[in-house]
Amino acid sequence: MRIESLGEGIALAFEQLRANKIRSALTILGVIVGVATVMAMSALITGIRTSIMEGIEAAGPKNFVVARFDFNTVRISDGGEPPWAGKPPITIEEIRGIGRLDKIRRAIANGSATARIEFGSQRFEDVQINASGPAWGEYTHGSFPAGHDFLPADVRASRPVIVLSQALAEGLFGRLDPIGRAVQVNGVRFRVVGTFEPAGNIFADVTKHFAVVPYTSALKYLAVDRRWLNVLVVTAADATQDEAIDEVITYLRTSRGLRPAEPNNFAIIRQEEMADSFNRLTGIFFMVMLALSSVGLMVGGVGVIGTMTIAVTERTREIGVRKALGATRKEILWQFLIEAVTVTLAGAAVGMALGAGLAFLVAGLTPIPASIPAWAVAAALLMAAIAGVLFGLWPAWRAARLDPVVALRHE
Repeated sequence: MRIESLGEGIALAFEQLRANKIRSALTILGVIVGVATVMAMSALITGIRTSIMEGIEAAGPKNFVVARFDFNTVRISDGGEPPWAGKPPITIEEIRGIGRLDKIRRAIANGSATARIEFGSQRFEDVQINASGPAWGEYTHGSFPAGHDFLPADVRASRPVIVLSQALAEGLFGRLDPIGRAVQVNGVRFRVVGTFEPAGNIFADVTKHFAVVPYTSALKYLAVDRRWLNVLVVTAADATQDEAIDEVITYLRTSRGLRPAEPNNFAIIRQEEMADSFNRLTGIFFMVMLALSSVGLMVGGVGVIGTMTIAVTERTREIGVRKALGATRKEILWQFLIEAVTVTLAGAAVGMALGAGLAFLVAGLTPIPASIPAWAVAAALLMAAIAGVLFGLWPAWRAARLDPVVALRHE
């Protein structure tokens, strides 16, 4: 009997949807919006997180950054000291000292700026300039389609040489071979020695136009501030990240004369901490997503109550006939609950299709590999089913409580 009631309830629900198309559409509109929001936001967050993890993997899971302060903990404030107050800059001598440690394979000076790059009539404004030491490719994974990285001798001599991203080189030179040609960087002549194609991840896709120059050249020609240099640290193959970090901390505390009770006046930033910062940020978006979807489901739930109450009123005589033929209160309650859940699940199906379409558009039009996780599908269906039960309970209970004699007299 229960299986028959289930099938009958579903069939009656779809019959009601077809018979009252406008009313049904308005009823499930809130459910559609709520579920589509869940699907689209979860796909977006999953895609960004996947790219974040790919970026961390590309940089090397054992690698880390030594900086003047932890930029992951910076918060917008209306006063007080900045997070770098009382913390001295990382010096060139300290960078070289870190590079000589046993557990460290490479310590790469790193700074950044923006600049105008020109070649002939081609001009690109606000190009990201990475000021790095030699062998920076060991931290930033990728390949050199043309030419090569600048050499240690270029760094020592502060030579004005530059490595362009492949996309920037194509924008400046078209089909011309860029190697050996000169570009103007903020009016200073730099010779192109190579082009670089970073390993694919969201950061590489978003920032396609960038260039890398020796940090000594950036300090000399591009007015990069040495106070904001940090260190990209590549851990030795036979060492763990913790061993390398302990060695760096010991070295810096000793070289800076810090006493045991004094805190570090520098920051060690692990790759996973950047992921944690992203998780905290996406947690806020997730809460917003739940709030928006809840509003949509509430609107849809109110519509379900109204629709099912009208359905009970319109089918009062039918309910009386069923009770006269032996249907119990439980069976009537079950039937109308199934109808309510079917209505909300129909809205959920449309919402999932809409959310999947939005995710497909994001994946096709942006560098974010948006994809809908299985948990989002399960959560959307569960939310819709629960909404159907909760908001359909009162009309179903009202139908189950009808007096069969009174119901049979209803016209």
